[in-house]
Amino acid sequence: MRTVEATSTRTNTGRAAVTDDAGRSPGGGLSDAAGRDTAAERRRELAAFLRSRRERITPEQVGLARGPRRRTPGLRREEVAALAAVGVTWYTWLEQARDIQVSAQVLDAIARALLLDPHERRHVFGLAHATDPAPGTRCPVITDAVRAMLDQLEPLAACVQNSRYDILAHNRVYGLMLCDLEAVAPEDRNCMVLSCVNEEWRDSFTDGEGSLRVMAAKFRSTMADHLDEPAYRALHARLMRNPQFRAHWERQEIVDSASRTKHFRNRRVGLLTVVHTDLWLGPSHGPRLVTYTPADAETRRRMERLREMALEREAEREAAREAGGGTGDAEVCAA
Repeated sequence: MRTVEATSTRTNTGRAAVTDDAGRSPGGGLSDAAGRDTAAERRRELAAFLRSRRERITPEQVGLARGPRRRTPGLRREEVAALAAVGVTWYTWLEQARDIQVSAQVLDAIARALLLDPHERRHVFGLAHATDPAPGTRCPVITDAVRAMLDQLEPLAACVQNSRYDILAHNRVYGLMLCDLEAVAPEDRNCMVLSCVNEEWRDSFTDGEGSLRVMAAKFRSTMADHLDEPAYRALHARLMRNPQFRAHWERQEIVDSASRTKHFRNRRVGLLTVVHTDLWLGPSHGPRLVTYTPADAETRRRMERLREMALEREAEREAAREAGGGTGDAEVCAA
């Protein structure tokens, strides 16, 4: 039988408060001291996370001029405050882990100013014990211009990924090139996760093991800069439950991105030979536009056929929505 060893701690009123070794009172709640410690730790975590995000955003990413005398890495505090329409002093206190009130609306403005993706938004609102007022907010990286570019690249397959291999947006051809991506839950739209759990995705690679090995090596390279970030740690923990990924991870290999020719076996149109290219949308190891250009005429014809299939499905879904009187859900950033 589990026993609780009680200890005596002194409160600020001079009376002794009895708690167990986890800081709980006999009634089952946390002691005042333990509660204060937890809140302080949350503020410190939030402050450190916001600082790290501010320092990794370039002025150009948010439409600001760099200027000749800039020494601060990333954005200045006053620039984030201006972008979020909050006071500079208040934002400074937030990054200093001061005990201040933070509303969900202000956190939303800061998350937008710092270009946080869905994983990062959830982390910030979780640390602040606040409810995200816009949980389906589109990724700031995926602007209307980026979406238009993805569409215009067809019949080339293209998507936008971050350094965790999350697929943030994609065009029609990419959506059918490796699997039916629209049928995949947003939280599973990650190239490494799909390589581990999605049979169609895995079968599309002529060298599935080799591809997973390269992704594991690239992920190791980028994760070095993100070891303190919950989103990276959570993804790493999930992937390490897969024996194949774990074996590749333990090789301690490092690989950088490079353009190269790839071969995919598509269930709908057959073999596709494409040239893979990464185009960075921000600093290296940030979001990138990934394109797959047909390497031969037959591949181009087959990719055009994939686009036709996708358009036919869109027309069918639109007809079904009109028949049912629905408007459909807005596309959000897949994480």
